[in-house]
Amino acid sequence: MESKLKRTYAGIPMEYATSEKSKVVLIPVAYDGTSTWGKGADKGPGAFLEASENMELYDIETKSEVYRKGIYLTETLEDYGSPNEMVVSVHNIVKEYIARKKMVTLIGGEHSISIGSIRAFNESYQDLTVLQIDAHADLRKEYNGSRYNHACALYEASQNTNLVQVGIRSMDHSETLVMNPDNVFFAHDMVSDDFWMDNVIELMTDNVYITFDLDAFDPSILPSTGTPEPGGLLWYETLEFLKRVFGECNVVGFDIVELCPNRHDKSSDFLAAKLYYKMLGYKYCQKPEVEDDGDFSEMKEQFKKEGYISEDYDR
Repeated sequence: MESKLKRTYAGIPMEYATSEKSKVVLIPVAYDGTSTWGKGADKGPGAFLEASENMELYDIETKSEVYRKGIYLTETLEDYGSPNEMVVSVHNIVKEYIARKKMVTLIGGEHSISIGSIRAFNESYQDLTVLQIDAHADLRKEYNGSRYNHACALYEASQNTNLVQVGIRSMDHSETLVMNPDNVFFAHDMVSDDFWMDNVIELMTDNVYITFDLDAFDPSILPSTGTPEPGGLLWYETLEFLKRVFGECNVVGFDIVELCPNRHDKSSDFLAAKLYYKMLGYKYCQKPEVEDDGDFSEMKEQFKKEGYISEDYDR
């Protein structure tokens, strides 16, 4: 049993934060071992958690408080001697919580943390789609002498899963030899394509893992990332897309990576915190979850409580 003094996600009450009862597990991975320009992604999980503690936990859009499903915050993974050691560690802990039937989520950290997580999900779910929302292709087989560099974050997924890439606007020529062009949605095409969301979803299999690199957003709304690129996604179009993905597919887990906090501006930290909470809301609160026990009266009362039908429904 967790100590009452243990930090909880967003400061939620311990009754919603135990590993035994929580539906969701959040794993912070404070790793920034291979980034080559803007350093500081290892500080991302701490900034994310601090912002989360200052966030309202009632979501207006879904009329819900998704934390009541239970969100267990693990100890932060950190202090790795090598990229390989980090990937193995992440893989092992993710695999452990998948086996315990949890919705496993991660906050990074640089994008290489996703390698171990995706590997664990691919071993656990058949016909997995990896939905990469990102400015960069991250498809290099090796970079700076390592297969576990942040520039290689999706190479393994490109070989072993149904990888769908959204928002790409920066890549090396060598990555064109690996990339599946039918599964890539470049930012410059998306801006004039009214149907890109439909087209992305058509490529999905039933089980989907989302890896969300925060540099997918335009720097005008999220500047605090290691490699910001102009021409990115904006807030409401991103939420519209995610709502559809969670509503139409079985999202089995996700990560959010590449937050590099800036002590002079907390807005990026808060956006990351809000994004995580919205994604959980879309997973669990888009429609009522009701146990099918054959008693419509209980279902009706839950619908009233959640605001889907009015209190005078029976009148």
